[in-house]
Amino acid sequence: MIPFLGPLDPFPPVELAREDMGGLLAVGANLAPDRILDAYRRGIFPWGTVEGQPLWYSPDPRMVLFPEEFRLTRSLRKTLRGQNYEVRFDHDFPATIAACSKTPRPGQDGTWISPEMMNAYIRLHELGWAHSVETYVEGDLVGGLYGLAIGRMFYGESMFSRCSNASKIAFAHLVRRLDEQQFGMIDCQMRTEHLASLGGREIERNKFLSHLRALTATGEARTDWRASNTEFAW
Repeated sequence: MIPFLGPLDPFPPVELAREDMGGLLAVGANLAPDRILDAYRRGIFPWGTVEGQPLWYSPDPRMVLFPEEFRLTRSLRKTLRGQNYEVRFDHDFPATIAACSKTPRPGQDGTWISPEMMNAYIRLHELGWAHSVETYVEGDLVGGLYGLAIGRMFYGESMFSRCSNASKIAFAHLVRRLDEQQFGMIDCQMRTEHLASLGGREIERNKFLSHLRALTATGEARTDWRASNTEFAW
């Protein structure tokens, strides 16, 4: 049976997650900033709600990307060297998460980014924990992603693209920034072929948690990402 959490109940051990249910660990509690941050530090993340109740997951294995393993293909490098786009950090987080919520996903009926989830992550953005990377063409938002940064760990949540390579452009700039800031790992949560094509791979949960403990030891929020709105040499 999947445990139901009250507002003050602690998370159960991640080893109790139901792998036959995609790593579902618990239901309930709330989406308060402290609860979400506590979850991420433990290798747990919220993925949608049922009747307003958050669903908490900790899958094994875990999809991750180490910045030094990012796969920059020849075609993507050519795209990045183009002059027809602009990348901004934390310029319009609400618009980015809203666009992610409206993007159809293969094999999914609807979106897990409910209004409750959007409000929770917008609050985390206001507090300096959640960040967005956005791709613009002629001033229009055409792609991007969002996630959380804790210490030297980045937790990717979702991305969207309205034109070819727009999300890959944002992701490449994210990886370059994280590498410069000595971040050690990006949590990609679940395997997708898109992430695998960029260098992501699955690792055992216990190894993921070992990396996680080391990278989140400082625990601070990286509050001002707008200063990263600079051009990288590709």
